[in-house]
Amino acid sequence: VQLQAFGGGLVQAGGSRRLSCAASGNIFVIDVMGWYRQTPGNQRELVATIRRSGSTNYADSVKGRFTTSTNTANNVLYLQMNSLKPEDTAVYYCNAVLYSGFTYWGQGTLVTVSS
Repeated sequence: VQLQAFGGGLVQAGGSRRLSCAASGNIFVIDVMGWYRQTPGNQRELVATIRRSGSTNYADSVKGRFTTSTNTANNVLYLQMNSLKPEDTAVYYCNAVLYSGFTYWGQGTLVTVSS
């Protein structure tokens, strides 16, 4: 499984941004896909996950502002981020967890929210 994330950039506080993560390879063994973020000196933290069933899970800090979804037609994972705050500034990573438990990570994409 290969993952490629894109869509990061500079956005003003209160604005919106959509991240995408294109999945390729043996995607049929993917159980859960997710978004994580990391700031310098901190551990990578969960942002949102979506299971193959469609059920989602969000970090408390982004509930009501961020929405994750998938487009199964073109194998893309999305993260719609609204009402962005400066504290959302981070490198965002997508990942895929297989039924076997193995985890793949995409490269990060930087989101910078200016105040």
